[in-house]
Amino acid sequence: MLSSTASELAANEFADPSFSATVIAWQKKHGRHALPWQQTRDAYRVWLSEIMLQQTQVSAVIPYYQRFLSSFPDVQSLAAAPSEEVMAHWSGLGYYTRARNLHRCAQRVVAEHGGVFPRDPALLQDLPGIGRSTAAAIAAFSYGVRAAILDGNVKRVFARVFGIDGFPGSKPIEDAMWRRAVALLPEQGVESYTQGLMDLGATLCVRGKPSCNTCPLAQRCVALATDRVGQLPERKPKKAIPERQTSMLVIVDQRHVLLEQRPDSGIWGGLLSLPEIASGDNVDAAVARATASIGEVSSCEALQPFTHVFTHFKLQISPFQIALARRADGVAEAGQVWYPAERLADAPLPAPVKKLLLEVFREADLFA
Repeated sequence: MLSSTASELAANEFADPSFSATVIAWQKKHGRHALPWQQTRDAYRVWLSEIMLQQTQVSAVIPYYQRFLSSFPDVQSLAAAPSEEVMAHWSGLGYYTRARNLHRCAQRVVAEHGGVFPRDPALLQDLPGIGRSTAAAIAAFSYGVRAAILDGNVKRVFARVFGIDGFPGSKPIEDAMWRRAVALLPEQGVESYTQGLMDLGATLCVRGKPSCNTCPLAQRCVALATDRVGQLPERKPKKAIPERQTSMLVIVDQRHVLLEQRPDSGIWGGLLSLPEIASGDNVDAAVARATASIGEVSSCEALQPFTHVFTHFKLQISPFQIALARRADGVAEAGQVWYPAERLADAPLPAPVKKLLLEVFREADLFA
């Protein structure tokens, strides 16, 4: 923790009003102004967009954002919605912890803040799923609060413009970037400045092929001057990506498939998915155990294995399609449900599971 004197010295070291003035002027003329969540001070809509935009591109977010607003037009309706309905609307957007936190956050805003998002970034940061940078963005766009953001795009801009060596995710580098971010805040126009930093990182100062020739910060960019644009920001040191294996059972009875709800914690938390058997188990024996109380099996066929890549590991999935000759009444276990094929497209399923099931039913012509 820096002392107040040290903080002031750091702020003086990084202060540069011309930087924010350049960003603001560029944003007003060349930045993005037509995104669905712009031109509003509605903190609910700003918050919803900021959560969806975490680790997700704008083009992917827009249809989800619009569907959410159509079904949950305000924080009260989202807070009151069943969790499975919220997860169904999120299905396919990934990083499902965001959806669970989104629902919990809405409920706390209603219960603790009277349905009004607080303007204080510290209070916003205390809510589920809202970190320091997201809290600052919500406060800036909703209330004009002078607060600094530092998401991945901004880190990339800072690393290149100011020639910052080291991995931005490491604590010493990130702490220094935060001090710089606070010091560079403008006295006026924080909304345009905040949006401008986001726009620069998303449209010009991109990771792969940055458009340095049209960047308003090119003349002051250390990375460009030293021919290090491709090297900055430094990437996280690579680690071997671990692999896991699982076998999924596609148990089909005519136009229905057996699904079960996953635990709230862990991957795909709270979503519906397929029953699984431990890797390494004898498939025939495991299938027999899994289907013992479901009905009489008529066939078991191995489908094409596939891989789904998460942030920290790869999941090797071996699916087996099982057809029943006769289905027992009810389901085998609590949390399981026979789901109709015609509703799978809108079901709260992990994206790779939904894709698998839609392919299975299309090939079997069971949608008719």
